[in-house]
Amino acid sequence: MKHILALTLLALVALPLHATDLSITASVVVPSSSARIAEAPCGATITAGQLIYLDSTDVDANGSSKVKLADANSATAAVRSVAGIAISSASAGQRISYVYYDPALVIAASGLTANTIYVLSATAGGIAPAADVASGWYLSVIAVAKSGTTIFFSAPGLASGAAS
Repeated sequence: MKHILALTLLALVALPLHATDLSITASVVVPSSSARIAEAPCGATITAGQLIYLDSTDVDANGSSKVKLADANSATAAVRSVAGIAISSASAGQRISYVYYDPALVIAASGLTANTIYVLSATAGGIAPAADVASGWYLSVIAVAKSGTTIFFSAPGLASGAAS
């Protein structure tokens, strides 16, 4: 019995610790000249650097889907469908710009590590390393870090209505 307990404790100590979501400086989310950018009305307060989805059930007077924060553990498929990353900040009712594809998006982010795959987080709007994916998350790969300040970003939900 002591050996089983010792092996269990050893296994727990050997488990990798998960990193936290990237902490992004909103003022330093800068698209490259190759970026594909769209604009939409906000349905919530959104900060530059947060991942968004287009809510087709909540539209403005022109019939445009409102942008809201994406979330990897939402039961609603649309909420898990990343349409882009905000490159400006806005409150509900305002318009916001977002990138849905950029091979060289600059983001000042604490914890960004070159050659790491990043995914939609279970924290609304957040970006997490793929190693953090846990039970209950729906996987949405959104970027690969090219360096400590630049990512190759591609929104998996870009077919959901992003303009070119």
